[in-house]
Formats: sequence, structure tokens, C-alpha cells
Amino acid sequence: MSSKEKLNYSITESKFKVWGLFKYRKIIHNIFLKSFFFSKETTILDMGTTEILDKYENYLLHHYKYKKNLTCLSNQNLKNIKKLYPEIKTIHGDGRNTKIKNKSYDIVYSSATVEHVGNLKNQTRFIKEMHRIAKRGVFLTTPNRYFPLEIHTLIPLIHMLPKKIHRFLLNILGYKFLAKEENLNLLSEADLRKICQELNIKNYIIKKVKIFIFTSNLLLTIKK
Repeated sequence: MSSKEKLNYSITESKFKVWGLFKYRKIIHNIFLKSFFFSKETTILDMGTTEILDKYENYLLHHYKYKKNLTCLSNQNLKNIKKLYPEIKTIHGDGRNTKIKNKSYDIVYSSATVEHVGNLKNQTRFIKEMHRIAKRGVFLTTPNRYFPLEIHTLIPLIHMLPKKIHRFLLNILGYKFLAKEENLNLLSEADLRKICQELNIKNYIIKKVKIFIFTSNLLLTIKK
């Protein structure tokens, strides 16, 4: 990532803090806790953990109380996460092909990762892996493509254009990293339903988190 892109991310994060939009992660976390029964023995795999210690990132890690039953899968080394929470287990790997055995964890969780794994085929592979690994269910969150403000850049509306045009404009505006499909591919509710249909997943619901009247985040819950 270029220095300019890093600066853009820094500015974006600062604006998010000022505007208080990260309170919605608490709302999402509470919905997650109400979606399943949890005990001291419930095992959770978090797919897509990032090496960021800020409290608004990796919300599950900071706020879930049974940390000894948390495992984080990431393509990052997570050494700082491991140092902060030594009781948490970590796996270095690719969420599209984890090599983890079927039904290894009670619940498989992923927050704002699926939009970063590539095209729709790769996104389908990612959700398929989550479903395969889970004994009881899956909980996945992703930004809504049709929320007026794109949360990675804070640029309004252009992400609603056809994706090729959106990526062309991101390149012009200096977001060359995010302009690549393998780094950012926003999803809609229809996309999530299409993936579930392709994977023959029937017992699912999609909940919506709203800011004012607009859906900012989509929450996919799958029960097994």
C-alpha cells in the first residue's frame, strides 16, 4: 500500500471516530450474542482477524468474555493480538481454503472480511468454508454496497455505479489498492442471497443495521 493510501486510511479512521459510527459495531456484536446460545464451552472461529489493536477493530476479540475458546484465522501473523490476549489461539491461513476439518467449531464468525477476498466466486468459497467448518452456525457481517457512503474511502455514491466504473474512479482518486477487485468487492443483499442459493443453504436470515433510513451493514446468520 502506498503512503498516500495509508494516509487516506488514517484520515478515514479519524473521521469515523469523530462521527461515532463505530458504535454500530457494538450493535452488531449484541445481535451476534442474541443469535446463538453461548456457554463457557462454546468454540468460535473468527475468520479474517486483523493485526490491529484499536478497540473498534476486532470487536469480538475485545468484548467476548470466553477468550480461551476463541480461535482467529488470518493471513496476517497476529503477533500483537497474541501478545494482548495470549489465551486466544491463532491460525495462519486463507479463509477461502482453510484446511480445517468439517464442523471443527461451534460457530464461525467473520466481520467485514468477505468484501476483501476477491470476486463473487471467491466470496462464495469463503462462505462455503465458514459453513463447512461450523457445527451450529455462521455469523457474517459486511458493509452494504448500497449505503450512500462507502465506508473504506468515505466517498459518497460512486460505489453504486457499475463496478468497472467505480474502480476506474477510485484509480483516478488515488485509491489504487482499493480499486482492485481482489482487495475490495462490495456486496449487496441480493449478492448474499445468490451465494446462499448457490451453496444450497436454506436456513439463513439477513438482518440489516441502519443509519437513519439507510442500511449500512448486512448481517448473514446461518443455522445448522
